[in-house]
Amino acid sequence: MPLISVVVPCRNEEESLPLFFAELCAVANGMHGRDEDVCFEAVFVDDGSTDGTLGVVEALEAPDPSMLAVRWLSFSRNFGKEAAIFAGFEEARGDYVCTMDADLQDPPSLLPAMYAVLVDEGFDSVATRRVNREGEPPVRSFCARQFYRIINRISDVDVVDGARDYRLMTRRVVDGILSLKEYNRFSKGIYGWVGFKTKWLPYENVQRAAGETKWNFFSLFRYSLDGIVGFSTAPLSIASLAGLLSCLLAFVFVVVIVVRALLFGDPVAGWPSLACIVLFMGGLNLLCLGIIGQYLAKAYLETKRRPLYLVRRRSDD
Repeated sequence: MPLISVVVPCRNEEESLPLFFAELCAVANGMHGRDEDVCFEAVFVDDGSTDGTLGVVEALEAPDPSMLAVRWLSFSRNFGKEAAIFAGFEEARGDYVCTMDADLQDPPSLLPAMYAVLVDEGFDSVATRRVNREGEPPVRSFCARQFYRIINRISDVDVVDGARDYRLMTRRVVDGILSLKEYNRFSKGIYGWVGFKTKWLPYENVQRAAGETKWNFFSLFRYSLDGIVGFSTAPLSIASLAGLLSCLLAFVFVVVIVVRALLFGDPVAGWPSLACIVLFMGGLNLLCLGIIGQYLAKAYLETKRRPLYLVRRRSDD
């Protein structure tokens, strides 16, 4: 019997979880009615929630547990969404694995169409992307589009603009993702790196059903830096090129100063321009050191080989 595992990372989703689970049950019931061989399991990952999320998850039970089973695990603290997705993949037992958010911005109603693509069209993965960003602040939307444009120019992986973490994958794709044990994870890049035959399913942006987003501008900015550093060495090349150009520019200035002193003498003048040059070079050096520091920091964290997450409780205990 085909089993679809639905991985749901949760952090402070006390209000939206009942709404999400009710819709997931309705979708599972509809798919089971059309194809009696399809069963579901929901794997909820509590990412160190500080509200009543875990209590709500513990109380969730489908009308027919044989059609939709509920399993969960709770982290010892907040380890981040990337760790929660990875933990859910490790816990999932299904032949097909889906990951989606609990705020209903990833509509469960798309699951039947996604499953049909995998079964009937021979794809390994069905990924979703938003065709618009209605409801988002204009500055955030602009920065997001620029990020996708930049990372696709400087990296070898294909990161689609508007891509969501909401996707349905075959077991071979999930096993490929689990084989990547890196500590600094950027799922959108990892999906592109593992490859496989993927079909994109566009849909209109959906607002949160309840609760508040856990992503602000600065957390998204840090996440974008993780993606760039994790899947491109272009910033290091840019730093090297900037250093080379600075050396060439400095050499030209030296020649100009020597020629000027030989032809016109060496009057005491030009200290403002000298101060500007010193400040520029100092800032450029700090920028290049900061870029190198980002890569060294990632390498440092990888060499520690710390686990991605620690589990405090699980439903199987």
